[in-house]
Amino acid sequence: MATQASPIAQTSNRRFSPGQTVMTLGVDELVRQGRLNPVPYLRRHLAADWGDLDDSDRRQNDAALKSGEDRLFSSYQVTPDLKLWIITEWDRSVTTLLLPSEY
Repeated sequence: MATQASPIAQTSNRRFSPGQTVMTLGVDELVRQGRLNPVPYLRRHLAADWGDLDDSDRRQNDAALKSGEDRLFSSYQVTPDLKLWIITEWDRSVTTLLLPSEY
């Protein structure tokens, strides 16, 4: 289950539209506890900074960004024990912030 994320201010370096932005219950709980501010990571994702991915995954994202025919995936190591994933669907209708354990 996902909840609506806070609106993200327009950024000049945004490379694509996120569509509806949602977060999973796990991410929402970390935000409520003050353990995670997802905004900078979402901004990085929207700027095509894919975070902690290998070269193959980065190339796949770059190709998907150009073609518009595949999802966009980012992974960010927030703390040594906290990783955040962000996935934008292939049609750019929804962007989901989630924990790897929620995939």
